[in-house]
Amino acid sequence: MEMPLTALKAGTGVPGLDDILSGGFTKGALFLVEGTPGTGKTTLALRFLMEGACEGERTLYITLSETKDELLRGAASHGWTLDCGIEIFELQPLETIVNADQHQSLLYSSDLELGETVKLIFDAVDRVQPERIVLDSLSEIRLLAQNSLRYRRQLLALKHYFARRNSTVVAIDDLTADAADKTAHSIAHGVVRLEELIPTYGSQRRRMRVMKYRGQPFRGGFHDFMIRTGGLEVFPRLVSKEHGAHTSSGMLSSGIAELDSLLGGGIETGSSTLILGPAGSGKSTIVFQFAAAAIERGEKVALFAFDEEIGLLFRRTKAMGIDLETFHKEGKLIIEQVDAAELSPGNARRCNVSGRHSHTAALL
Repeated sequence: MEMPLTALKAGTGVPGLDDILSGGFTKGALFLVEGTPGTGKTTLALRFLMEGACEGERTLYITLSETKDELLRGAASHGWTLDCGIEIFELQPLETIVNADQHQSLLYSSDLELGETVKLIFDAVDRVQPERIVLDSLSEIRLLAQNSLRYRRQLLALKHYFARRNSTVVAIDDLTADAADKTAHSIAHGVVRLEELIPTYGSQRRRMRVMKYRGQPFRGGFHDFMIRTGGLEVFPRLVSKEHGAHTSSGMLSSGIAELDSLLGGGIETGSSTLILGPAGSGKSTIVFQFAAAAIERGEKVALFAFDEEIGLLFRRTKAMGIDLETFHKEGKLIIEQVDAAELSPGNARRCNVSGRHSHTAALL
């Protein structure tokens, strides 16, 4: 009997990322997570190991760049502790690197440094026997290799070594050694790139893209994500055809008889209506009346305000005889204040109705 696809995947534990990866990383394969410093690579990697530890798997974090104390402090900033079964192997500088008296006369020191570094990695894996491994980072291995041929040969050796042990590996590359070198891309089973963008106005934006995933469908394109306390949160790119649903036919009254007459009975269920007009022409008033009429029919309404502060909006509508504040307190109206300057398009999906179904939604 064939195993379900999800049984062959190692979940990342990152909200939204497993959806993009169709379940997570393929077990027993090597994946590359790359991005410039500060894009969230280490946070993603730690969450990947924590997810494995929660499932009872042995995990190992091999760090060639950050110290163990730095990793622990980074985890603590998210409210995490790494004493849940995550083994951290901090690769200390080798004596052949720091002691000038031990320079070899017949061999390049980098030959010994790279070989000894890899041997220490193998020894740590043999000792822990991990099912999940993070290797941080490939930039240090690339620097020790000094040329593309030796770097590729060493990555192949690491890949085959991990594969024989059926370990799922996330290798991190901070793109500081040679961003144009695609050696790791051709060797890895899959590649995930994290990016940080600085717009002219507003806060920084982050996005990710799955550049490669062998033998596996995935959600392509760019996906917005954010780093918050608790880790990464990814917002998979929306595809309209995936969200098509049958809606019952009918007409919804706007609460304004004359407008319903002009519209042939009201607004059609499941449709979208754009109200245009200059400032002061009554666009918002029509929306408020429409929302009030829906609530009076026993429907739920979601209202998203971009320009007006919610308290001011409540006072304005109350003066018009529409008590949106009371509707909100009673749970009949879900209202969200949206600051477009602080949100990317994908991030704006957080402004939802908390799993509650609404029959009517309005954007102001």
